[in-house]
Amino acid sequence: MLVFWKQRLVFLAVPKTGTSAWEQALLPHASISVLNPPELKHAPVYRYNRFFRPMFERMGAEHMDILAVVREPVSWLGSWYRYRQRGFLEGKPTSTRGISFDEFCQAYASGDRPPFANVGAQSKFIEPRPNGVSVTHLFKYENQANLIAFMEARLETTIDLPRENVSPRRDLELSAATEEKLRRKCASDFDVWDRAQ
Repeated sequence: MLVFWKQRLVFLAVPKTGTSAWEQALLPHASISVLNPPELKHAPVYRYNRFFRPMFERMGAEHMDILAVVREPVSWLGSWYRYRQRGFLEGKPTSTRGISFDEFCQAYASGDRPPFANVGAQSKFIEPRPNGVSVTHLFKYENQANLIAFMEARLETTIDLPRENVSPRRDLELSAATEEKLRRKCASDFDVWDRAQ
């Protein structure tokens, strides 16, 4: 999570949406950077609302715009799947080694997700709070040009976005039945991505 105090802007770090690259590009401009632990770096709207918003309000920021990036849901799951293929997870319950992408997505769309498919949901990450706190600027990961233009205008600077933390390439074939199940069971994630800029 990055906070731009003067601009009254909070950039939430939705996992698997290029947050490492954005941190590299924006760190020199941020007033506050929360990079560790992962539970705070990747603070969803509910955690921001509970812990950070009250502190910011006490410091005089009655309103902060909240920005988040969401990725096309199958691509987002593909990034998680590839990330969990890495050697450091081998032998752990969260590893996807020996599991096909189709099996991973079937497990993700099931009611009781096994550890290797328990990766949360983008729609839950940005879910509005009952007190009205919600994401005010929602961008598609696939439309980096739009996000760069927004951030350059808001920060009044030029942004050079590097490639960081790229997962290894893997076969991401899905059967029609699995894709249909994902679209049905995870409809809110597809809806969130559809309404992003």
